[in-house]
Amino acid sequence: MRLSLEAKKAIVSEIADIADKAPSAIAAEYIGISVADMTKLRHSARESGVYLRVVRNTLARRALENTKFECMKDGLVGPLLLAFSQEEPGAVAKVIRDFAKSNDKLNVKLVSLDGKLLQPSDVETLANMPSYDEAISMLMAVMKAPVSKFVRTMAEPNAKLVRTIAAIRDQKRAVA
Repeated sequence: MRLSLEAKKAIVSEIADIADKAPSAIAAEYIGISVADMTKLRHSARESGVYLRVVRNTLARRALENTKFECMKDGLVGPLLLAFSQEEPGAVAKVIRDFAKSNDKLNVKLVSLDGKLLQPSDVETLANMPSYDEAISMLMAVMKAPVSKFVRTMAEPNAKLVRTIAAIRDQKRAVA
């Protein structure tokens, strides 16, 4: 089906807008994936806040011009789907990795994180990145650890005294 010039411009501007806001992107080859499986991939992408689009490579190259994902332009060859994280950098990698586990026909070709082109094998590393909430909770745990250790240390002499008195009490009860 031929697209009109206006439709092509709309696609290019839509992808360019998404690429401007996205922290990471993946281009993957989808040859041989059934329509049902592709629908499952799109559904899981929507649930995870990932923008997924199959688009002609010439339009994708134009859309990625002057964005941080311009490094992907040269690798856009063959039938590819573009996936952009809209919130968390690792969200797109998690969706693609999880789908690729059950469907070996999805082949990752390009991975980009904040304008840096990564190896396709780095999808696993990117997928294992903590989300924003997980990173904040890890930071809070690291910040809280010295304070809680200090409180436990300060409370230990009193606790030791109480344990000693309780042991003496128990010993006197046993003798009597």
